[in-house]
Amino acid sequence: MSSIDELSYQLNTYMDPSLIQQVRRSYFYAEQAHDGQKRKSGEPYVTHPLAAAGILAEMRMDHQSLMAAMLHDVIEDTEITYEGLESQFGTVVADIVDGVSKLTHLEFETRAEAQASNFQKMVLAMAEDIRVILVKLADRLHNMRTLGAMPPVKQRRIARETLDIYAPIAARLGMRDLQVELEDLAFQAYYPMRARYIRRAVVKARGQRKDVISGIQQAIEQRLAQEGLSGQVTGREKHLYSIYSKMKAQGKSFAEIMDVFAFRIVTDSVDDCYRILGSVHNLYKPVLGRFKDYIAIPKANGYQSLHTDLFGSHDITIEVQIRTHEMDAVASQGVAEHSMYKANRTDSGNDSESAQDSYHRARKWVQGLLEMHKSAGNSMEFIDSVKSDLFPDEVYVFTPKGKIMELPRGATAVDFAYAVHTAVGNSCVSCRINRRLAPLSQPLLNGQTVEIITTKAAQPNMAWLNFVVTGKARSAIRHYLKNQQRHESVALGTRLLNQFLGNYNITLADVSQAKLEHVLSQAGLKTLDDLLEDIGQGNRMAYVVARQLRPDESELAEADHSNSPLAIKGTEGTMLHYAKCCRPIPGDLIVGHISAGRGLVVHQVDCRNIDYLRDDPEKCVYLEWSSTQDQEFPVDLHCEVQSHRGIIAELASAVASVGADVLSIDLGRHEGELAQVKMEVSVKDRVHLARVLKKLRHLKTVSRISRSE
Repeated sequence: MSSIDELSYQLNTYMDPSLIQQVRRSYFYAEQAHDGQKRKSGEPYVTHPLAAAGILAEMRMDHQSLMAAMLHDVIEDTEITYEGLESQFGTVVADIVDGVSKLTHLEFETRAEAQASNFQKMVLAMAEDIRVILVKLADRLHNMRTLGAMPPVKQRRIARETLDIYAPIAARLGMRDLQVELEDLAFQAYYPMRARYIRRAVVKARGQRKDVISGIQQAIEQRLAQEGLSGQVTGREKHLYSIYSKMKAQGKSFAEIMDVFAFRIVTDSVDDCYRILGSVHNLYKPVLGRFKDYIAIPKANGYQSLHTDLFGSHDITIEVQIRTHEMDAVASQGVAEHSMYKANRTDSGNDSESAQDSYHRARKWVQGLLEMHKSAGNSMEFIDSVKSDLFPDEVYVFTPKGKIMELPRGATAVDFAYAVHTAVGNSCVSCRINRRLAPLSQPLLNGQTVEIITTKAAQPNMAWLNFVVTGKARSAIRHYLKNQQRHESVALGTRLLNQFLGNYNITLADVSQAKLEHVLSQAGLKTLDDLLEDIGQGNRMAYVVARQLRPDESELAEADHSNSPLAIKGTEGTMLHYAKCCRPIPGDLIVGHISAGRGLVVHQVDCRNIDYLRDDPEKCVYLEWSSTQDQEFPVDLHCEVQSHRGIIAELASAVASVGADVLSIDLGRHEGELAQVKMEVSVKDRVHLARVLKKLRHLKTVSRISRSE
């Protein structure tokens, strides 16, 4: 776009003169603001925003989008403020410009934290108005077209950033034309030699393929004419980056990629699409398993089309896409095709169903990003979650009520549960796939019906992070576990601190606010919960904190230290651990070792591993078992048995007969007819263990049995 007059002439084809005048006014405002500024190429700087507006005009975008494109660098590069723009052009335009300005430094090979933080800003700006990203994409496209003026190092950095972020975003918004051009320009800048080689090969192959393409096109057109079907048949040219990506991902040669001939048929109605599909299937044999119906089940970005592969003559493969004119427009422009962003359309009913679907899917995606942003612990965690969602290869599954859910390929039932609702994911315990129980980690396949089984007592498992693939599931699981750990740390810290405050005949509730604030200030912490969390995690000694919080009159004479031990229920969560060296169970005398970062580790009182800590009140807390125990604990047993066929089954059966479970069993070394057996069993308490030992001793084959120390 060489001048504002040329742009105005183009806008005359679809925009009211009054709106064109507003676009012209924004141009002259930008021209004055950027007066004296030059691009790297030496051109006046205003040529760049004019070109970005021209790109949006080709998409027939509304006047506010074009005005924002004209002004998108004004806040960043000139003295003009947001308030100045708002007073001149209104809040909507100023907000879009402000959103774009925040994305200016989205540099993806600078410090990782900075880039991730900028990406968060982009998501927040997109959530306010999706036109922010459309203006940014137009800005990036013109920058890529004029990248040659930049130093080589900067060219590669911008190209990498474009391939990693902007092209996938364009794809996710369904803007195929813009995505393809961004990818090809970035590919040529990042891999110039590879791009030149592939381009020469494409030009050479084009001449050889011309007759074949013409013959196939004529055959399809003739068949459609015979059937009385209207359809515009065109050959599809594969773009450079697509060819390179397929060669790299599929390990195919250039010749193998180019042996596939691609055609697109655009027709008037959905009914004609299916009729044309039958017609081409009669003309050429379809390839089994290579038909996809994206009209009935659109892609995540709203793309709709029928895809089929056919066997042509001379062993060539023909790819055919069949769609309506509306679907073709949405495939090219994506969310930009929606009437909300089109000039001179006031009624969204004028929109095609495809355009509305594309827009709603884009909004749903952005809302999903917002949800991830809220639950992510930091910007690095957020961008890690988003990367998996930018360019997914979809799989389509059904809910029990028949609703279609789109998930990335490789998604599991846990991903499905979180896609339904975060609360469903947090409470899921198992699943049924096609009415059969299946592991939660099993990857889902197209067409499966997935039912999630939930319970109120369930909670996310850290092991799920090893197999979930969606960003939403990953961030929700991390968020829940992080909050759960903090909650458990605070609860344990409260109990430990009250235990030691009991030495001074007070509880935490009796401590004055002034004394508490003084201790928090010394510790560099903001809230009481932060202090209690530190104590619960073992990073701060409850004994020391209790001394700091004791009443002034107790400084010389402490109360009796023989307060009751801390009661352990066994269900305190992740901040309470049971030592594997001595395997304590209810009924054993126990002591707690405060371990930094882990919380409280429970040992038997006579465990050799804590001999040196037992009398240190800063490191150890005397404990007792709560009278209400509702879980089982593992115990190691050592047996000496007479070896014979079926001995393991005999031992396991005896343990099971008294209501205990065998967790593991190991038949060790043999000494003649005697064998050493190590067993791990789960019991409720010492009484239950005694019943297990008694039952095993009654077996004739058991010579000796004892609990491992």
